[in-house]
Amino acid sequence: MRLHVDQRHERVLELVRERGSLRVAELASELGVSAVTLRRDVEALAAQGRVQRLHGAVVWPGDTTTEVRERPSGAEGAVIGMIVPTTNYIFADIVRGAREAVAAQGGRLVLGVSGYVDTEDSVQADHLLSGGAEGLLVAPSWFGGVPENGQEKWLLEHDVPAVLVERLAQPGNPAAVLDRVRTDRAHGAAVAVGHFANLGHRRITAVLQEGPHANQITAGYLAAVQALGLDVDRTAAPTVREHGDYEASVDYLVDAVKKRGVTAALVHSDEDAIVLVPRLQACGIRVPDDLALIAYEDEVAGLSDVPLTAVAPPTRSVGELAAKLLLERLAERRSGQQPGPRQHLDLLPELRVRSSCGGESIAE
Repeated sequence: MRLHVDQRHERVLELVRERGSLRVAELASELGVSAVTLRRDVEALAAQGRVQRLHGAVVWPGDTTTEVRERPSGAEGAVIGMIVPTTNYIFADIVRGAREAVAAQGGRLVLGVSGYVDTEDSVQADHLLSGGAEGLLVAPSWFGGVPENGQEKWLLEHDVPAVLVERLAQPGNPAAVLDRVRTDRAHGAAVAVGHFANLGHRRITAVLQEGPHANQITAGYLAAVQALGLDVDRTAAPTVREHGDYEASVDYLVDAVKKRGVTAALVHSDEDAIVLVPRLQACGIRVPDDLALIAYEDEVAGLSDVPLTAVAPPTRSVGELAAKLLLERLAERRSGQQPGPRQHLDLLPELRVRSSCGGESIAE
């Protein structure tokens, strides 16, 4: 039977009085409520001066228990929750980088996977926090990479530090105050366009997957086309396709090459680019002879029959730096320090040049 809030408060007081101090996660489990609910109870009791709250523990007023006194002042031994939409593609390396950074400080990373279902993000968060996670690394399932229609609300309801990973909240959105670490994908697209231009290509296009990164890549592509003075009227605009719609992508590229004189294309992702190469060849378009290709992402680009030049996001570094930033926030909390300025870190991808671009200049 679920206890009324007043009964729950009395039970919290009884348990803390008996034991001197308890972890919030332990209390939540013992009372059969979520960690979020228990934290609200503790906040209410602390505001009345009936308990003390110390870095994830609940303490009887005036009690300095051994457990609390001996807690490390840094973030050593921290339990970090991480929520990702998948453990495939770029997230495999991101998770690996985060796990290694947490382990290096004696902590433990606990993983939750949302499967790109936005309502699952909050479910995973509640589960991780009730299990003792003290902070969250989160790559929310925001389809466009940014929150819409209040998708960020759950993230702001938890009284734990959180760092966005490969996501951002627009200026003015409440979640814009959160720390974040991500790849500057617009920069990567601009580098790709610049490489094409250096090889002499003037008519360039892009074929992109729908999803969290399409807007950034498109923005970088268009900005570079304009900055380099490419003839926009003769340059095919980028097209965004559903993942797996290879026939539409092939039709688009064949038309761009044969009818508009396009000689180079940026393709997101490298998996899609590998699928497209033989299909283009079957249509009489050879890579790189007739069409130079750069893939966005470098998970498997080098394994293609024609090794693909690729924009490579610093995935492991994204996970590592996000974890280190979160650990710093936890250390500040434990030591009672005033939190430092929130940070928005954009990491630059690199271009890894292989065979798919060729090297000869293209005539005007």
